[in-house]
Amino acid sequence: MKQLIGLPLLVASLALPTSLFAQEDSIRSHDHGDHVEERLDHKGDRIESKLDNKGDRIEERLDNKGDRINDRLDQRAERAASNGNEKLAERLDRKGDRIDNRLDHKGERINESLDTKGEKINSRLDNKGERIDRRMDQRAKYKKHKKNKND
Repeated sequence: MKQLIGLPLLVASLALPTSLFAQEDSIRSHDHGDHVEERLDHKGDRIESKLDNKGDRIEERLDNKGDRINDRLDQRAERAASNGNEKLAERLDRKGDRIDNRLDHKGERINESLDTKGEKINSRLDNKGERIDRRMDQRAKYKKHKKNKND
């Protein structure tokens, strides 16, 4: 009688660690997929943030440059007006406004371009991370299914 009790216990003890290892592998691969997805998500966010900051700095720099040029031309226009040359003063004033507007628009275009580029990169990395996580989940399910089928 003792031999009959020992045999099922031995079989159960041999089968149990194997199934635990299979579950561990499944959990580990799932965790790894989540880890990869999270890493790529953070990387995309960092790149998007850097490009956004770079665009903001460029836009601000061009805006300030346009303002300085406009101020200089306004000063020249005021001197020309005080000397009695109204036509030159008007031309210089319009020129300063035109240059300031062009540089403002250029800065905005560059900023929007860098923002769009950062969003695309972030989106691409997010999608890549999700694909990798899904693939690893599917592999873990397949291994688990295959393991259960063999048992």
